[in-house]
Amino acid sequence: MIRELKTLIAVAQEGTFAAAGNKIGLTQAAVSAQMKRLEGELGIALFERKGRAAILTQRGQETLKQAHALLTLYSTLGVSMSGQPATQRINIGAIASIQRSLLPDALARFHHAYHDCCTRVVPGLSMELVNQVDAGELDMAVIIRPPFSLHSDLRWTPLAHEPFRLILPPHINGDQWRELLSNQPFIRYDRASFGGRQVERFLRDNHCNVREICEVDELEAIIKLVAKGVGVALVPEAIAHSRWPAGVRAIDLGERTFHRDIGLIHPTSGHLSEPARALAHLIGETAQQPGNCV
Repeated sequence: MIRELKTLIAVAQEGTFAAAGNKIGLTQAAVSAQMKRLEGELGIALFERKGRAAILTQRGQETLKQAHALLTLYSTLGVSMSGQPATQRINIGAIASIQRSLLPDALARFHHAYHDCCTRVVPGLSMELVNQVDAGELDMAVIIRPPFSLHSDLRWTPLAHEPFRLILPPHINGDQWRELLSNQPFIRYDRASFGGRQVERFLRDNHCNVREICEVDELEAIIKLVAKGVGVALVPEAIAHSRWPAGVRAIDLGERTFHRDIGLIHPTSGHLSEPARALAHLIGETAQQPGNCV
């Protein structure tokens, strides 16, 4: 609720959801969602909406005063008599493959440098994480680039450009990907994910009819299923893999190769704390190290 109270104060100061969003680095939709959530939790109407203006109700004005008092008290939580500040927390979202690859290295470097900070890693699909960053629930997230333009309030920093390969068990002969897709059981990358949508588009554009037997979101699970001889799959050669497992053979798609772009998103407004900016920088540096960047 602290985040919502800060947004309430910004709306009261700026007069509209859009202006408040510009001030604190959120979209108008994210500000609106936060205020609806706050009204729901408190059980009162905070605003009268007249055109674009957001005018505080009587109860809203009373809540605003309480919000100022609460945030003043909140700012002193954890402060000792010597004036030492409370531990700062950074919330970062990450897709599964990133949690196993570059993120641990970046976090290790960060915590060695920032002893008074703590971090929380939130797992999720890319679309979920985009929405959480946009709503101000996460400071940043490492995701697959969406197939749509990001809102101007969000900054995108590219980290990796991962080519998709057709992977198959070593005992299956041949290197013609079109023939293999047609003749072998197919393990599908979940269509609910951005990467899975790319696979679906590739199959459709290349008129590939597959015999689908399983649909999985987790790349490691797909690779293990292929290694166990269940079927073939189209997966990105992720930065999590310095090499393919012994039970998997990868085939290049040649001129039909498509890619999964991995990157970091965070608000463009400059409202990231100094430690959060440092962590974002370390994630970018780690992605560029040999063996990580594709």
